[in-house]
Amino acid sequence: MNWLILKNCKSVDLDKIPILDYSILKDEIIALLQRKLRLIFFFGYAQENQTRLFIGLSEDENSQIYLTSSLFSQNSSFSSLSQDYPEFLNFEREFYEEFNIYPENHPWLKPFRFKNNDLAEKIKDYPFFSIDSEEIHEVAVGPIHAGVIEPGHFRFLCNGEKVLHLEIQLGYQHRNIEKLFLKKDMHTIKRNIHLAESIAGDTVIGHGLAYAQAIESLAKLDCNPQAELIRAIALELERVAIHIGDLSALANDIAYISASSYLGNFRTMIINLLLAINGNRFGRGLLKIGGVSYSLNSSLIEDCKTVISKVQNAITFICEKMFADPSVLSRMEHTGILKKDLAEKIGLVGLPARASGLQRDVRADHPFGFYKASLICPVTMDSCDVFARSYMRYIEIQQSIHFIQDHLDRLNTSHPNTPEFDLLTKNQFAISMTEGWRGEIVHCVITDQSNSIARYKIKDSSFNNWFGLALAMRDNAISDFPLCNKSFNLSYCGNDL
Repeated sequence: MNWLILKNCKSVDLDKIPILDYSILKDEIIALLQRKLRLIFFFGYAQENQTRLFIGLSEDENSQIYLTSSLFSQNSSFSSLSQDYPEFLNFEREFYEEFNIYPENHPWLKPFRFKNNDLAEKIKDYPFFSIDSEEIHEVAVGPIHAGVIEPGHFRFLCNGEKVLHLEIQLGYQHRNIEKLFLKKDMHTIKRNIHLAESIAGDTVIGHGLAYAQAIESLAKLDCNPQAELIRAIALELERVAIHIGDLSALANDIAYISASSYLGNFRTMIINLLLAINGNRFGRGLLKIGGVSYSLNSSLIEDCKTVISKVQNAITFICEKMFADPSVLSRMEHTGILKKDLAEKIGLVGLPARASGLQRDVRADHPFGFYKASLICPVTMDSCDVFARSYMRYIEIQQSIHFIQDHLDRLNTSHPNTPEFDLLTKNQFAISMTEGWRGEIVHCVITDQSNSIARYKIKDSSFNNWFGLALAMRDNAISDFPLCNKSFNLSYCGNDL
């Protein structure tokens, strides 16, 4: 067997991971893709004068991750898979950009992120796709936007009002956040959960939990079941809060102002619950390696029940009205369609994938923490449009609320113990996946001979899904872009690592 099979939140010896010649590896990848496995990570690790490529494929139905690797010498090349399997498109671009290993016959080999000090490559010189025609005009939006928003450039090719092609260019921030995780001392490794919380500021629990689980697997720590339950409740509270905020923003984009204001108020009630639990409205500081920093007393549990019930009734009231309103449906239905087969080809994940009929959810496919004992069954829709991506938020709010209500009474008011650790296991490869509110989050960690973190790789769900937004805009009016964009609500900073 040329692949190592492992489970989520586990670590394995680096020496046990097969190393294949890429010509053999490519054939095996194709064979597994034809069995309906999907790509979850594809990244390099520099080792002296060589680069080791790690590839992970997911067999969702069996909760298995297939892992293997290949070695490349400096400035070498490999045969691209992107032409036939578009889910590899951006992974191969990123790999080339970081390690200068050329993907032959890649269909769209442009800079994925621009290096901060590379004077030879300027964002203003980016080779955007263009059409030489008097009938076609270009519309450029960004990178500077008129709101509190991060930099990103959108280049539309339009025939009148119809969008023929949208190209999205990110990579303006040069964050290098992955390199900040490369620390030796245990004190910094423990504190770096706060760095993980900053990977995408609206996904504090999702990314923080992925980091905590990765380090716990490397330190051979078992998290207390009560701490795992608090983590799961916090993750669902984050999902509820952001989904409500997104529904408010979607309502605002179609001038349904009453729903927008009403929903915004109840988002505040949810994030104030997190404030009451741990002193921060976005959940910062709640998680720590091995457990949680705060527990819920009986009074706070009762307050949570009251607030959750009130929010549930209010959301049901306004969403049933909003999604039955003809003016709302006329804007959302048949807008920004991304069909299931195309969504599958490009590797879409999370809520947009489920809105396009793909049953992908890490909580069910690769259960972690408390979800091993209490699965959440993903719901899908098949209209594949803005309506589906909006209504899915309503469904998932209800689903998360039911999960929280069902488990609040299981909380023990005593603070769960947190195990201590002094070392990470050396020469290990660890993978940690969570289901953030946007979708699948993947953290991969490699330790070296000195028990230090030598490689930290992050994949936010936005990495998969920006291409989906570009494709969903085709044949739509350019005036529908704000609505379509908001229905995906992807992260700039989660992509610009």
